[in-house]
Amino acid sequence: MDERRRVNRLVGDSEVTITVLSDEGTKPKEIVCCMSKDVSVLGTKIQFNYFIPVNTLIKIDFNLKDLYQKITAIGKIIWINAVHGGESYEAGIQFIDSIPEESRLQEHYVTGKSQ
Repeated sequence: MDERRRVNRLVGDSEVTITVLSDEGTKPKEIVCCMSKDVSVLGTKIQFNYFIPVNTLIKIDFNLKDLYQKITAIGKIIWINAVHGGESYEAGIQFIDSIPEESRLQEHYVTGKSQ
């Protein structure tokens, strides 16, 4: 398969907390104990135990290893797959909004760790 990624990704598990921002008009709900499987400045892959539909907006709070500051980003689920016999899901998240300072932190963290 051809590699279509435009930027480096840092592969490894990091704990994240996600908050569902758009889900059929319901109020935001927080889902804890999720794992980011890889991260770049453009997106991330997250594993969690709940199905969340494609195009759902979420807020992601990253607790990245070796970084003492939490990074927060807003993203949209662009794909989701059942894994482990349907007991959990992996989803591709495209970042659509983040605070400029946090974008610089993400880029510094990912490029520094992938070298």
